[in-house]
Amino acid sequence: MAEPDYAVVLTACSADMAPRIAEALVAARLAGCVQRMPIESTYRWKGEIETAYETLLLIKIRAADYAAVEQAIRALHDYDVPEIIAVPVAQGFAGYLSWLDEVTQRS
Repeated sequence: MAEPDYAVVLTACSADMAPRIAEALVAARLAGCVQRMPIESTYRWKGEIETAYETLLLIKIRAADYAAVEQAIRALHDYDVPEIIAVPVAQGFAGYLSWLDEVTQRS
């Protein structure tokens, strides 16, 4: 089976950090769109159970750009160990995927 051409990258961050990451990825043409959603996360950190209000970013990318997207997120993120997970896009509306190709083209 062929590798998918597109992915959605998930990362959770502080509400203050979210616009900075989103704008940097779109400006660099690494992402076509970044959606932001408020979430409440519960997780284990340094042996303790923590709960935090965060912003979840849904980052639409070309799968070939994943390494550059991860590098950009890590450079900007304020967490020691940020969540950065890519979910492959198995299928999608051809018009949207064509637009994603167009807006992520870099010279």
